[in-house]
Amino acid sequence: MNRFESFLAQQFEDYMTYRHQLGYDTDNLRWALKTVERYLVSQNAGPNDLTPAFFLSLQADLHMQNKSINRLLCCTRKLFEYLVRIEYCRDNPLRDIPWLPEEHFIPFIFSPPQIDELLAAVCHRLRKNSKDFVQDLGSYLAILLLTRCGMRISEPLRLLRHQFRTDDNTLYIEKTKFKKDRLIPIPKAVAAEITNYLAVRRTLWCADTNAYLLALSKEKPFYDEFIRWRFHQAVGDIGLKCRRKTIGNTNIGAPTPHCLRHSFAVNTLKRIKAQGKSPQHALPVLAAYLGHSEYKHTAKYLKLLDAEHRHHLVNFISTQRHTP
Repeated sequence: MNRFESFLAQQFEDYMTYRHQLGYDTDNLRWALKTVERYLVSQNAGPNDLTPAFFLSLQADLHMQNKSINRLLCCTRKLFEYLVRIEYCRDNPLRDIPWLPEEHFIPFIFSPPQIDELLAAVCHRLRKNSKDFVQDLGSYLAILLLTRCGMRISEPLRLLRHQFRTDDNTLYIEKTKFKKDRLIPIPKAVAAEITNYLAVRRTLWCADTNAYLLALSKEKPFYDEFIRWRFHQAVGDIGLKCRRKTIGNTNIGAPTPHCLRHSFAVNTLKRIKAQGKSPQHALPVLAAYLGHSEYKHTAKYLKLLDAEHRHHLVNFISTQRHTP
């Protein structure tokens, strides 16, 4: 693990330990503190330099999206709240620094027919020789779980075989993004595909000792770059490949595996609305299914009705005149 080296190194480590003991994930915090430390070292800064002006300069020098800058300064502001409490310093130099205006983001949304086309394209690329067939079938299953269950890309790749429960067609997902566990029901068709895949694996591999539900080989699990590669191949095959672009203060997303999660949520809410039910009332259930820490994170999917609505919205933004 990389150690801190600036004059605040001990305070950084103590704060990391403090947050970890409270049960918080410290990966993003370490990223923020390492970024601040690099700036401290580059400016040869000392205790007397920790002023609002210093952090305004840091804010101006960061070459990243405003959302990321705000997140970094939020972590740093909380650090100094901690340092004030332990009486390391008297004031929080970031207390009055305002947030930067954040860009809007419109994710790529797959329609249900486009999802079917994507899965068909992945199937079409299955290699039929016994050496590669299990590997390709496993990558197809990973993408299937992204589309039909709205998983994050890391989640199907970390599943163990015993976490697939055939008696009730559920998957037990451990230690997700927010360090939460969840048990989710999956469609019968998806459960049948997984059962078939495991049977193929046993037949072609004979002694199947790999503990992972989806396996790259007899010894190894899949890594996400392999699934991303397969996904982008299929996106190109069905003619949906496009680049991310920025128009004014709006970022328009390109197709990525995470867009399948967005699409699952949007299409689920659309289906609920078509049944004459309230999408708003479904948000807590959908949030639990997706593994969100709070259902307010799920509410953002109400802003996009479906893939067609996104297409019209992007076309409208593209026709507007934007000034820097």
